[in-house]
Amino acid sequence: MTSALPPKDGHAAELSAHDALSAAFPSTPEGRLIFSIALAFSAFQLATAAHLIDPPSQLVRAIHVGFVTALIFPLLAALLNKGRNTKVAAWTCSAIAASVAFYQCYEYTDLILRAGDPLDRDIVFGVIALSIVFAASWVLMGPALPIIAGVFLLYCLFGEYLPSPLNHRGYSFGQVIDHMAYGTEGIYGIPTLVSSSYIFLFILFGAFLEKAGMIQLFNDVSLSLVGGRRGGAAKVAIISSGLMGTISGSGVANVVTTGQFTIPLMKRFGYRPAFAGGVEATASMGGQIMPPVMGAVAFIMAETLGVEYHEVVKAALIPAILYFASAFWMVHLEAGKRGLLGLPRAELPSASAALKKGWHLILPLAALVWLLFSGYTPLFAGTVGLSFILLLILGASIAIRLPSMVVRMIFWIGLGGVAAAFFKFGMTVVLSALMVLIIVNALRTSGRQTLADCRDALAEGAKTALPVAIACALVGVIIGTMTLTGAANTFGQFIVSVGGTSLFLSLVLTMVTCLVLGMGIPTIPNYIITSSIAGPALLELGVPLIVSHMFVFYFGILADLTPPVALACFAAAPIARESGLKISLQAVKVAAAGFVIPFMAVYSPALMLQDGGQFALDYGYVTAVVYIVLKTTLAIGLWGAAVIGFVAVPLSPLLRLTAAAAAFTLFAALPLTDEIGFGFAAIFAVLVWRSSRRDGQKKDAPSSTDGAPSVPPASGI
Repeated sequence: MTSALPPKDGHAAELSAHDALSAAFPSTPEGRLIFSIALAFSAFQLATAAHLIDPPSQLVRAIHVGFVTALIFPLLAALLNKGRNTKVAAWTCSAIAASVAFYQCYEYTDLILRAGDPLDRDIVFGVIALSIVFAASWVLMGPALPIIAGVFLLYCLFGEYLPSPLNHRGYSFGQVIDHMAYGTEGIYGIPTLVSSSYIFLFILFGAFLEKAGMIQLFNDVSLSLVGGRRGGAAKVAIISSGLMGTISGSGVANVVTTGQFTIPLMKRFGYRPAFAGGVEATASMGGQIMPPVMGAVAFIMAETLGVEYHEVVKAALIPAILYFASAFWMVHLEAGKRGLLGLPRAELPSASAALKKGWHLILPLAALVWLLFSGYTPLFAGTVGLSFILLLILGASIAIRLPSMVVRMIFWIGLGGVAAAFFKFGMTVVLSALMVLIIVNALRTSGRQTLADCRDALAEGAKTALPVAIACALVGVIIGTMTLTGAANTFGQFIVSVGGTSLFLSLVLTMVTCLVLGMGIPTIPNYIITSSIAGPALLELGVPLIVSHMFVFYFGILADLTPPVALACFAAAPIARESGLKISLQAVKVAAAGFVIPFMAVYSPALMLQDGGQFALDYGYVTAVVYIVLKTTLAIGLWGAAVIGFVAVPLSPLLRLTAAAAAFTLFAALPLTDEIGFGFAAIFAVLVWRSSRRDGQKKDAPSSTDGAPSVPPASGI
């Protein structure tokens, strides 16, 4: 991987550390040592995922955070070419971070026995652990997240002195440190659990997919389908990320894999860096609502509601399609507004040729989907999928050297049989096959290069995971504050209770709760907190339970795009070479049309293929599904026009207000609001048509002397 160039917009100080991670490991002895630590990190994560070693979850989290903090300081010092004194300080911090992890492991049993009554040395190591996590996040991601987490930590310590209802009963210093630095609430809480299992595994999954050529396959198919259309580069990003989302389910992992290709492509064809990063972040976060994976929340939701996984997938399917359609529409409008045309046809690949060449890469995806729908955990399914990809990579290195096509076919059939034997004999047969392939590759020159590529992918995956992992550790402080003080329940119940018996106001306040919590909390804890608070309240107002949970989940996804945290946007920042906050603002703009989808589903559950709603009772279930899909499509189209300010022509403020009013009344679903919404939509269409005619007449007039290019027509999606 080549080194990243410095930003050109004056944000070098903000982005330099985060941006440095896009550079390759230094080739110095120090760089090789750091590379070895990163390799050991990935090896540990794979060993725990495959249950080759099976330590308690608390130890996995402690070692995970230990690796992360031990890597960040010396890696950044080496990549940024700091002086000797800085490097000595970095390695000292690395050693301290490792000692914290060692203390957690060495004292594991005793820490459990004395939980709630820490010794003085426990408090000392707890303070060190928190300090190291705060410092690592600060040097890697800047001050925003550490400051927010610091405010929450101060609230734990001094919140008792605040006026009611903001105050709490008060907690001692030792109690706060014990809660934050030990157990499963603070820095080793749910976000770290997710980082040490799902996120890390899927980041590695993405790294090996890239080695196998899957991402190139996605990009080639996307380019062939929409690359030549208006704004084709951004549409490629949306389709590629949507396809990647069927595998990944992790927004950040999606950004760092497909974004490496799509963001530079968008910038090359005229999209602003912040908008390019926002498009990629928006599309990548959609991976968490795109079946079949949908991140970990889908499985938590299925268990919480006591329904089969496929029921959650059924409820998510149409909203997920509409989410990506809305993002697609937004970039189409932005391209029309700025006159951004598609890619030259000569530069576009053939989708059929790409599928013919890479069809076999779909097999691990097929196995992954089958495992997920068969009831296996995403961690196990991802581990098996990653193992199958390794079989393909290592097997291809051997097959290409076999003497004839017949022998190669026999080889692949045999390897496929070994992979299929997993379903009867478990992971042992797959791991044994991998060991044989590794040994055979080690005996060949070309095979050794393949093994080196796999080794490099492991180390690069560990490096790529650092920003997400340290952020997950630090936001554990925020969650720990809420669980210790009860702030989440107090705040959430207050917000939802304000809505009283008004469904719309309750929905708006629930959305606000999700977005506010999402500024410091990842999707999973956000969903757990808000669904437990808002779910029962919405159920009392007549919202089907699975729809209310999907409503919360949906805005939990959108919360990951909101400033100031926005992990997906900060993951896109070093690729786009732009401020993560600026990218976040653009991501909210691109995702704006998607905000209407959860509201529409509440008023018409048929949008999530659920029974209920007056229209379904009056006209039948199938008619209700067709009607609500068409109405929602119109609503998000109007909302996108209002946000971007362009359809066929640039829109005046009056036209934008008309479009916004039409969209608002269409999703409100109150008496006569549909009729009013369709009326506003008709007025908007007529006004846009008249404005387009006037604009066309002006362009046809021979008085134009400025030489400015005309805006492309609206057709050509």
